[in-house]
Amino acid sequence: MATALVTGAGRGLGAAFAARLARDGHDLVLLDIEEAAVERVAGAARGLGRTVEVMVADLTQEKDLAAVEQRLDDRERPVDLLVNNAGVQGEGQFAGVDVARLQAEIDTNITAVMRLTRAALPGMIERHRGAVVNVASFAGYLAGRGDAYAASKSWVLSFTDTVAASLTDTGVRALALCVGQLQVRMRPAPEGASRSGLDPDAVVARCLADLDRGRTLSVPGWRYRAVVDALELPRRTLRTAARLAGRGR
Repeated sequence: MATALVTGAGRGLGAAFAARLARDGHDLVLLDIEEAAVERVAGAARGLGRTVEVMVADLTQEKDLAAVEQRLDDRERPVDLLVNNAGVQGEGQFAGVDVARLQAEIDTNITAVMRLTRAALPGMIERHRGAVVNVASFAGYLAGRGDAYAASKSWVLSFTDTVAASLTDTGVRALALCVGQLQVRMRPAPEGASRSGLDPDAVVARCLADLDRGRTLSVPGWRYRAVVDALELPRRTLRTAARLAGRGR
């Protein structure tokens, strides 16, 4: 069975990825900072007959991040799908936010994504199969309210685009999942949580379908997709021009 590693797997979109991948026959490595939450998700996957490994890790901590890198680099237990889902979203205006909180956003949303992707790709390329899904956000296309979140998700979009371009003819794929507001299933729901956002299961289904189609960007929800299609048109034009220029050299 192919093995998938999902970060931030204890709830929300990460739990939805774990459930869908388990149903599709993947064995799993599930990572979260909260042991109780990720063990609940792991138990459901084991109930479907999947082999599940749990890693409790804080991706802002060097030793924890290094341990996940080591797991991804383990050629004896290959990971064929990496879902970089873990993310941190702070609140408040930039100048008023504690710098440690800002650094935690950067460490989780950028540094961990870059390092785990880098750890996973060499083995995938050697095997001529595999994929990386980086969870970005519609906020990556918009100016944020001054924190680091929107900027970090803009980086994820650009980073994934760059990585995908480097994987041509390797058999390995990279895709950025641009997510809008999600429904919150927690009970009781946090104050201000959306009850009318995108269904996490539908988001995962769309993402995996787009990955199978060889796309490098997945945007669930027609309203979000309409906006992103317009914003992406200049970039698609430039990428096409670059490919054509490369063929002519």
